[in-house]
Amino acid sequence: MKKTLLVIGGPTAVGKTACGIEVAKHFGSEIISADSRQVYRECTIGTAVPTPGELAAVPHHFIQTVSLREPYNASKFEEEVLQKLNDLFRKHQLVLMVGGSGLYIEAVCMGIDELPSADLTLRKQLHQRLKEEGLEPLTGELKRLDPLSHERIDLKNHMRVLKALEVTLQTGIPYSSFLTALPKQRPFRILRVALDLERNLLYQRINQRVDRMMENGLLEEVQSLHAFREYTAMKTLGYRELFRYLDRELTLEEAVDLIKRNSRKFARKQITWFRKKDRYQWITSDDARQLISWTENQLEMDEDAGKQ
Repeated sequence: MKKTLLVIGGPTAVGKTACGIEVAKHFGSEIISADSRQVYRECTIGTAVPTPGELAAVPHHFIQTVSLREPYNASKFEEEVLQKLNDLFRKHQLVLMVGGSGLYIEAVCMGIDELPSADLTLRKQLHQRLKEEGLEPLTGELKRLDPLSHERIDLKNHMRVLKALEVTLQTGIPYSSFLTALPKQRPFRILRVALDLERNLLYQRINQRVDRMMENGLLEEVQSLHAFREYTAMKTLGYRELFRYLDRELTLEEAVDLIKRNSRKFARKQITWFRKKDRYQWITSDDARQLISWTENQLEMDEDAGKQ
């Protein structure tokens, strides 16, 4: 039977971590985390890192392995995960990759064009310009320097605009020229599953998770990371809203409500992204038994095909 990577994706708070652990335990396997924020060792509460009990239940990889001070991206993740899979597939027929960071998942499954290492000085300058000038002048500059990227990317997503502009200014080559979109062949089979829940239930879980994060000390974590606030990783949910509270732009209640609202919006974006990828089998439940049954059926079909 061919070595298999089982991808479990889906929106935030849908139950990927717990479901993935039960599936990994059933198959006696291990989990690669595909979360672009859980990889940072300084962040715990705001990134919803699995609990010590969850980490002890099944071996996890790429959880809190990189410092915020170190440049990290999907290209680096692809390289490191493929190396790790070489080791894991010596022990396991099936390995899981669990997370909601679509770009990181695609990097492993399809490949991503290698981008230059980050220029942190340039990145800081661009973020300062965004703060002082707003987004429109930056999108205008991107249109002049890289019309194709300006046409393709979501111009309301400031992180995408800044990334495209950063690479273009750093290299003198349009960002779009790095993106060939040619899928790479992998020496293992890939099964992709996306979890979903009834929308009201998902929103309820998101709100409860934010409340739990605050009870567990999210505000104190954000305060301790103040020196890193200009780093890209700190522009994420939970951190950016509480930095605004610390800057006295919002009350604490307003900041928490904004985290919940932005988290629900982010979940909708994740669902849209995964649905655009027709390779995913959707399971409208976080019941691990359903996913285990589906996976076993897929593996049996693969084994039967190999015998023919």
